[in-house]
Amino acid sequence: QVQLVESGGDSVQAGGSLRLSCVASGGAYSAHWRFCMAWFRQVPGKEREVFASIYADTYGANTASYSESVKGRCTISRDGAKNILYLDLDRLKPEDTGMYYCAAEFGYGESWCRWPVRRAADFEYWGQGTQVTVSS
Repeated sequence: QVQLVESGGDSVQAGGSLRLSCVASGGAYSAHWRFCMAWFRQVPGKEREVFASIYADTYGANTASYSESVKGRCTISRDGAKNILYLDLDRLKPEDTGMYYCAAEFGYGESWCRWPVRRAADFEYWGQGTQVTVSS
């Protein structure tokens, strides 16, 4: 069983930065030879949408992809030793406000993981979310 727990959400002013973390447990990184982890954002009344993902496998792949709306302001990364997924958000905008979720899926290749192919329904494992609020 895979458990994901997000943290780091906060209320910040536009132009600020945040680092979100997602701690994975239950053998998320050791039980499979390749996996996709992603960050989703959800605003009330709208569906959960992916904006950043990272693909990794036992061959050394570690490939990130981003939506156009966050490219240049967002960095997704992982610490394999600690089983932590990170999201660094810079130059935050009010439209970045939302509930942020990390998600994981296993067994698919890099092309499957790359934005904008995936949707929320494609991911099996989810965290509980962490709120990011950006004020102007």
